[in-house]
Amino acid sequence: MRVGRSDGRTVGLIVLAAFFGPTVRLSAQTDSRLVEALRLAQSGQVDSGRAIVRRLLATLSPGDSAFPQALLAAAKIAPDAQTVTSNLNRIIVEYGASPWADDALLLLTQLYFAQRDPAQTVQAAERLNRDYPDSPLRPRANFSAARAYFELKNEARGCELIQNALDGAGDDVEFKNQVSFYAARCSPPSTATPAGATTSSPPASPDTGAKTPTPSPTHAYAVQVLAVKSAAQVDDMLTRLKVMGFDARVVRDSAGFFKIRVGRYATRQEAQRAQSRLKQKVGGRPFVVDEP
Repeated sequence: MRVGRSDGRTVGLIVLAAFFGPTVRLSAQTDSRLVEALRLAQSGQVDSGRAIVRRLLATLSPGDSAFPQALLAAAKIAPDAQTVTSNLNRIIVEYGASPWADDALLLLTQLYFAQRDPAQTVQAAERLNRDYPDSPLRPRANFSAARAYFELKNEARGCELIQNALDGAGDDVEFKNQVSFYAARCSPPSTATPAGATTSSPPASPDTGAKTPTPSPTHAYAVQVLAVKSAAQVDDMLTRLKVMGFDARVVRDSAGFFKIRVGRYATRQEAQRAQSRLKQKVGGRPFVVDEP
C-alpha cells in the first residue's frame, strides 16, 4: 500500500505530522480562519477543518494574498496524495514569489520520498535549492534528496546534500543524529600508500611482541516502534515515520514478523531520547534494542 492509496484520514494525518513536527520550521499560517482549520484537523476533526478551508478558497479571489496560504492549508489536510500534490504544485507554479512557495517545495520533497519516488524527490529539492537559495528549509529537503540520490546510485551528489543538511542542522540534535548516520558513508577514503613506499606493520606490544589487535566495531542502538505481520500496517507506519523525518526501516525475523525500527544511535542514551520523542509523536510502546 502506497501513500496515494491510503484512506483520506490517514493521508491528512501524515501531512499534518510533517508540518506540525516541532523540529521543522515552516511559515506560520497568519489567517485566523486557517489557524482554526488546522487546529481542528490536528485535534482529529479533519472534516471540519477541510470544510473551513474549502469555503475560504471558494470566496477568496486567486489574486488575494491569502489565497496561496489557503492552498497550503488545504494541502496539509488533503484527503489523498493526489490532492496534496495538486495544491502544492499550484503554489509553486502560480505563487512562486509568495512566502509559502519554499514550504510547498519542502512538503512536496518529503511526500515524493515517502512515496518511494527518488526521481521526483530530487527534482523538487533541487528546485528549492535553485529558486530559494536562502530558504532555511533547504537542509530538510536536502536530507530527503540525498537519500533519494543514494537510491539512484549518485553517491557524489548525495554526499554533497548530506553535508548541506549537516551544516544546516543547527541545534536540532535529532535531525543532526539522523543526518550524521548517513554522513558516515560519505567519509573521505583513507590516503593511499604512494608508489614505492613501504607499508609499516602495526606496532608491537612491549610485553609480548604481538601485533596490536584492530578494535572491533562497536554496535549501535535503535528504537523498535512496531512488530506486525501485516505489510499494509508496515507501509503505513513507515510512511508516517519518514514524513516526520525519522530514519525508519524494516527488519524481518524468522517468525515472519516485520519489525519497524528507527535510527542507529551510538549510545543507549541517544536511543532513549529518540524513544521518548517517538512515544510522544506516534504513541504505542517503542523500546530500545541493540543492533550489531
